[in-house]
Amino acid sequence: MPKLFALMFFAFSCFFRGYAQIELNSSNLPIVVINTNGQEIPNDPKIPADMGIIYNGVGIRNSISDPFNEYNGKIAIEIRGQSSQMFPMKSYSVDLKKASGSSLDAPLLGMPRESDWVLYAPFTDKTLMRNFLAYTMSRELGRWASNCRFVEVVLNGDYKGVYVLMEKIKRNASRVNITKIAATDNSGDALTGGYIFSLDKEPDGWFSSYPTPNSNYKDFRQFSFVTPKLADISTEQMAYIKSYVDSFELALAGPDFQDPVKGVRRFAELPSFIDYFFVNEISRNVDGYRLSSYFHKNRNSVNGKIIAGPVWDYDLAFRNADYCHGSYIQGWAYQFNNVCGGDQAGLIPFWWERLMVDTAFLSNLRCTWKRYRQQSFSNNRFLEIIDSVYTLLGESSQRHFQRWPILGTYVWPNPSPIPTSYAEEISSLKTWITQRLAWLDGNMPNKGACADWPVDAAGSLVLTAYPNPFEGNGLNVKVRSKFKQNILYEVFDMSGRKLDKRNIDLQTGENSVAMNADRWPAGVYLIRISNSSGELMKTRIVKY
Repeated sequence: MPKLFALMFFAFSCFFRGYAQIELNSSNLPIVVINTNGQEIPNDPKIPADMGIIYNGVGIRNSISDPFNEYNGKIAIEIRGQSSQMFPMKSYSVDLKKASGSSLDAPLLGMPRESDWVLYAPFTDKTLMRNFLAYTMSRELGRWASNCRFVEVVLNGDYKGVYVLMEKIKRNASRVNITKIAATDNSGDALTGGYIFSLDKEPDGWFSSYPTPNSNYKDFRQFSFVTPKLADISTEQMAYIKSYVDSFELALAGPDFQDPVKGVRRFAELPSFIDYFFVNEISRNVDGYRLSSYFHKNRNSVNGKIIAGPVWDYDLAFRNADYCHGSYIQGWAYQFNNVCGGDQAGLIPFWWERLMVDTAFLSNLRCTWKRYRQQSFSNNRFLEIIDSVYTLLGESSQRHFQRWPILGTYVWPNPSPIPTSYAEEISSLKTWITQRLAWLDGNMPNKGACADWPVDAAGSLVLTAYPNPFEGNGLNVKVRSKFKQNILYEVFDMSGRKLDKRNIDLQTGENSVAMNADRWPAGVYLIRISNSSGELMKTRIVKY
C-alpha cells in the first residue's frame, strides 16, 4: 500500500472508530495541562495558550488537582511534524511566553532554560521510547542530543496520553553549542560560523553538485538553512556555508580524499560522522542520513569543521518501518538507495559510500565500535535503558493505550508481526536490538589496527592483492600483521627479474603497500613477503 494512501486510510478509519475518553487523576509522571481557550491548534502559525506543569519531585505522585509548580504561564503552540500530522495524537511545538508576548527562557523538569520545546507524540511508536533511546545513545557518546522527559498531557480537559517533552534543536550554549552569528557578520572569522544545516523533506537552501548514488532519477539533494533561518541569513552567509559544504564534497569526491591535510579531514570532524553512523546503523533508521539529518559548523577560530548531528527523529527506527527494509536485522542503513532508489522524499548523499572506502575511516570505525561495545553499546546497557523506561511507564502506558487502543493493530508503518501488548512491544524491541548488534559485530569492516586476526591464519602475516587481474597502477596490496614487525617485500616478473625490493615496518592490523605498477608491461608477476621468523607468503598477480 503506498505510504500516503496508507496514512489516509488510517486517518479515515480512526475518524469513524473514535477513541476512548480517559480521566487522569494522578500520575507518577509530570502532568502537562494546556488550555487553548477554545481555539483549535493549527499547523501554522502558533496560537497563544496557557500551560501548567505539575511535578512534585522524584518518587512523589502528581495529582491533577495539585497547583502548577513547575511552570504556570503563557505559551504559543502549533502542530509539528509531517506524516505524523495524519495521526489523531498530534505532536506540538511550544514556545514559552512572557505576559508581554515575548519569548521566555525557563528550565523545565531539570532541563536547561530555553523558550523552545517539543511535545512529541509517540503514536506510531508503541514502545513510546524510540526517540528517547536514540538520543540517550548519542549523549552517552559525548554528543549533544535532545534531553527528554516523559509526561502525561491533558489538552483542553481531554487526556491525550504519554508524551515526550524534549529540547528542540537550536543554537544555544546548552544545546548546539556554536557561536551565535549576527546578520552583520559578513566577513572575516565572524562569517565562518556558527551554522546549522540539514537534509529534510522541505529544503530551502542550495543544491549539492553531486548526484545521490543509485538514484532512479539522478537526484541532487538540496540542503536546508536551520541556523540562521532562511528569513534571517544574509547573502554573504548563504554564499559562505554553500561554498564550505561544496569544498567538503569536492574534497570527499576527489582522488586525494584520504589525504590528512588536503582531503576531507580538512573540512569535517570525522569522529562525529562515526558516532552518527553508529546511531543510525544500530537503529537501522529508515530515514537515517537523508531526512531530519542535521550538521553544524562553528567559527574557524573555535572549531570550524563540519560536525555530523545532532541526531533527530527516530520514531521509524529500531524495527518500526515496513518499507525499504526498515525492519530488517541485516543490511546497512547507509545503503538505503540500493533498496529504494526511487524514494521521492529524498535519498542519501554520496558521503557515506565514499567514507566507507576510506581506509583510515574504516580503521577508526572498527576501533571505536569495539570500544563502544564494551561500554555504551553493550547488550546489557541497551537492555538496562529499555527496562528503566518500561518500569517508569508501567502505570502511564496503561492509560495511554486505553486512550489510544492500537496495540495489536496496524498503525503506519508498523511491520509484521505486530505485538499485541505493551510488554510484547518491549520484548520485540529487545530481541531486535540484540540481533541487530550481533549482525553489526559480524559485518563491521574488519580493518586497521583493531582488526580481528583471521581464525584460519596460521602465522603472523596475511597478504592480499586486488583487483586481480588489474590495469595501470590500480593494484591494492594489503599486508595484515598480527603485531608490529619488519618484513622484506619483493616483486618478480616471470623471468625471475626483481622489480621491487623494500623493507617495510608494519603496524598491527592492516597495512597498505604503495605500488609502482603503472610502468610494468602486461604479464604475470609474483609478490613475496617474508619476516625474520622465516614466514614466507606469496601471491601471483596479472596485469592487463
